[in-house]
Amino acid sequence: MNLLLMILAAVVVAILLAVIIVKFVPLKMRWLVSILLLAATVLLVVKIYGGIMEPIHFAKEKEVRFAKVIKNLKLIRDAEVKYKEVYRTYTNSKDSLINFIENGQLALIETKNIEEKVDRGGGIFITVSKKQVDTIGYEPVAKYFEGEDYKGMFNVPGTDKQFEIATGEVEKVAGLLVPVFEVKADKTAILKGMSTSLVKQELEALETDQIKGAYVSVGSLDEVTTGGNWPPSYDKGEAVVKED
Repeated sequence: MNLLLMILAAVVVAILLAVIIVKFVPLKMRWLVSILLLAATVLLVVKIYGGIMEPIHFAKEKEVRFAKVIKNLKLIRDAEVKYKEVYRTYTNSKDSLINFIENGQLALIETKNIEEKVDRGGGIFITVSKKQVDTIGYEPVAKYFEGEDYKGMFNVPGTDKQFEIATGEVEKVAGLLVPVFEVKADKTAILKGMSTSLVKQELEALETDQIKGAYVSVGSLDEVTTGGNWPPSYDKGEAVVKED
């Protein structure tokens, strides 16, 4: 909108200047006025070009920054999911999660079908198939985080902030409480140093192909989910994560 007003104002000013030059500027002085107008035109073109390109550059840089943040959120999410496999709940302790990755063990489960004969009485037996679950060993949690910077996963990339982590419970059905977690980072901190007006628009984003709301987050304290609030493009590798 501001860009459109700028262009309309430039057109009006150009017309007025043309009229003034023709009517009031002496012929001998018109060359000087022409040079000044040319310089003003160049500055205006640069300004308009910058106004057009700023949202494009913002979108590209925003995507790169968000991709780095989402990479860490996915890592934290994976650690929380593994933690819940063992302890049946999530944790909001960063130290506990790191310690779990380094020292935790996951049970290796084998599920098989077995057949049993059940006496129905009167000399009648039927064969019933049942599932039997056995623990056949254990594996280190660290196996799933090899090559990952899990000790630094709580840092919000490009900022001096850390992710906010919270846990809780949600009543899925009457009387059944299910553990939940949420990890989030403020978009304002992630986009620090970028256009204030464009950042404000980003905080109010509602489009399905955008990260909705004021935070980039995974999980929820209001519903049972381990999903993130980012669009599928960030999961398909369309967002490029640049190394610092």
